[in-house]
Amino acid sequence: MRIIHSLSELRAALKGEASTVFVPTMGNLHEGHLSLVREARRHGGPVVVSIFVNRLQFLPHEDFDRYPRTLARDAEMLEAAGCDIVFAPDEAELYPVPQVYKVQPPAALADLLEGEFRPGFFTGVCTVVMKLFQCVQPAVAIFGQKDYQQLKVLSAMAEQFAMPIQVLGAPTVRAGDGLALSSRNGYLGQTERQEAVALSQALAQLAQGARVPGSSLAALEQAAADGLRERGWMPDYLTLRRRNDLLPPTDAERLAGEPLVALGAARIGQTRLIDNLEL
Repeated sequence: MRIIHSLSELRAALKGEASTVFVPTMGNLHEGHLSLVREARRHGGPVVVSIFVNRLQFLPHEDFDRYPRTLARDAEMLEAAGCDIVFAPDEAELYPVPQVYKVQPPAALADLLEGEFRPGFFTGVCTVVMKLFQCVQPAVAIFGQKDYQQLKVLSAMAEQFAMPIQVLGAPTVRAGDGLALSSRNGYLGQTERQEAVALSQALAQLAQGARVPGSSLAALEQAAADGLRERGWMPDYLTLRRRNDLLPPTDAERLAGEPLVALGAARIGQTRLIDNLEL
């Protein structure tokens, strides 16, 4: 496995390669990331994993400065998982001048849910992923389904720009108690870690009521959020949406079996966690 820091070296390493499989990350890796690498291996081409903490997707009050940078540890894990190239540029390499050209995703998809509570987040995500796609030029790119809305936004971006890249989602990896694996789980204290599984449990409860005749979507969502608040959480949203466009389903759609997803974001202590459950 090679660790590459410069774009020129990356392009030289991948010159003439038409089947590259790409896994973008911000590092501080866990088993969820490694599952993406193992999935990438199944596609047959060289596997490139990027490690870059992207300033553009952090709001001023968020954790950009304290986000863990663990390149040496990450590289050992990636080599064991079958990665071929780690692309780990610094900011000066990826943004040699201020990134004033940006990708603006449509408000209908990007300004709700995460976009409502983190304004500009998806502009930062789309911009860095577009740039990384140009650097790596993969045939396939793999993202985790834990970031459900992000996967939707990036899939639509690749389609609208007619990019010759197959964007795929891989299932969320969970701890034994059901907590979705996340780099930010490392911020949790012992008591918070034990409590953190309550988010996935709240989403499961929301999903259980989704198909019940006579149920109220607003009441179901309110009960899920109130249940977390009573446990000391600060929810941003717990909601049921259509999978295809992330808009609220009608009562008729819920009862008729429309593919749905329960999504949640909530803060426990100083740590904000997200999760989702398809139904």
